[in-house]
Amino acid sequence: QVQLVESGGGLVQAGGSLRLSCAASGRTFSNYAMGWFRQPPGSEREFVAGMSWTGDSPKYADSVKGRFTISRDNAKNTVYLQMNSLKPEDTAVYYCAADLWGQGSRFSRLYDYWGQGTRVTVSS
Repeated sequence: QVQLVESGGGLVQAGGSLRLSCAASGRTFSNYAMGWFRQPPGSEREFVAGMSWTGDSPKYADSVKGRFTISRDNAKNTVYLQMNSLKPEDTAVYYCAADLWGQGSRFSRLYDYWGQGTRVTVSS
């Protein structure tokens, strides 16, 4: 089992920044690809960013490319999502997920473990 706990969400004005964190426990964090997904109000969950278990080849949704950055610190068992130039359409509940030996896929069905989510609200 892997337990994932997200933090760092909140209310921010458009153009602002937030950094989300996802702390993992329970298994060897470095063996897991990590992904960030989000679920906007009234919409389905969507891929945001992913990073392979080796820490290379980060992947991003087109809607966040150039604004969001995923990173990981294996020593702290934590994955981060730096979000800059936030827009109202970034408003959502953000989830992190873990995929053993994965590549940071954009397909949610490949992820084995999920956090409870952290809410991000961007005001215009």
